[in-house]
Amino acid sequence: MSGEILFLAHRLPFPPDRGDKIRSHHILKALAQIAPVHVGCLAETDADVANEGMLSEVATSWCMPRRTKSLPLAGIESLLRREPVSLSAFRSSALSHWVGEVLRQRDIRAIYVFSGQMGQYVPASWKGRLVVDLVDVDSAKFEAYGVAGKGPRSWIDWREGRLLSRVEADLVSRADTTLLVSEAEAEFLRSRTPGGHDIRSLGNGIDCAAFDPAAVAPEPSLKSDGPHFVFTGQMDYAPNIAAVTRMAQQIMSLVQQTLPSAQFHIVGRAPTKEVLALHGANGTHVVGEVSDTRPWLAGADAVVAPLTIARGVQNKVLEAMAMARPVVVSPDAATGIDARPDQHFIITQDDADFAAALLRLWQQKDQARSMGEEARRFVLNNMSWPATLADLSNMLGIAPRTQRDAA
Repeated sequence: MSGEILFLAHRLPFPPDRGDKIRSHHILKALAQIAPVHVGCLAETDADVANEGMLSEVATSWCMPRRTKSLPLAGIESLLRREPVSLSAFRSSALSHWVGEVLRQRDIRAIYVFSGQMGQYVPASWKGRLVVDLVDVDSAKFEAYGVAGKGPRSWIDWREGRLLSRVEADLVSRADTTLLVSEAEAEFLRSRTPGGHDIRSLGNGIDCAAFDPAAVAPEPSLKSDGPHFVFTGQMDYAPNIAAVTRMAQQIMSLVQQTLPSAQFHIVGRAPTKEVLALHGANGTHVVGEVSDTRPWLAGADAVVAPLTIARGVQNKVLEAMAMARPVVVSPDAATGIDARPDQHFIITQDDADFAAALLRLWQQKDQARSMGEEARRFVLNNMSWPATLADLSNMLGIAPRTQRDAA
């Protein structure tokens, strides 16, 4: 079947420089190879507005209104509507109008919804193919925040989790296919939405050509006495904040008892006051935003991901593995990566084991080098984007352009 595709994403899929944008970027490129694609998304920053023209590389048409609604206003609206804050925050009348016009004027046969808050733009009357990519079960993440938190914030997160679970269940019931980033997430959602729905995993891939250690020079500042441990990620994101706080305050304290020269580098945009306050603690350096994280990965003696709350596959882990670095992760950060522990990466549970693994890698450099090489080989063989997205056309019910042209 021929036809066109409507792609709805909560953020501009350019540039692919953070977890959700990396996934949406590669999915959008794959959709454009199948059929003409129309993109509806929202701008959050001046950088997004400046990068809007990148959509011309893949999209037949697009609409990207600016998100102007403040979080407090979205919170009030969500209370009045009895809905999750994330739905109110991502609601745009301009985008909704554009979606209606595209559906009326174009031969749209399939809609791909990227992230649950964008499901609100799919009309109830839509009868074509609907693929919903939840990525992970956001409601469970907010439930975990609610349990771990205190005071009013705990209630806010608990409410968000409860209401999001209803939104997720509704989307599952409407969708022809619902996608999650790992089989563990897919199975978890199946347990929450019984009824024989088509819920399946679509893992993240990795751009192995871009993340190639042979093509990247290590960051010069990492050539001094070490070891140097690196964490990369968006640093205003609560799970990342908790992870680097744990690393700086607990794990590095243990490491420095044996290796006083050990250093920990936090690399990522928008560090919060809480993150900035870690600078100087137990050899911690808050680097902040950089133009390219690959030199920092290339120069690291080990890359760390001590996350205690995580849903789905961590791109930061895959990127480090592709760069042939030894990686030490928590069980949560290893979710959805079918690599072998102690061969492709190290999985540790508590702080003492995490510190011991880092010390062992520093002391046994041949083992560390071998683990990094095995990690890259695993990613090359199993987690490229073309292999990951090969079944998209079948899910959408639209034959790829190459098949139609050949016919």
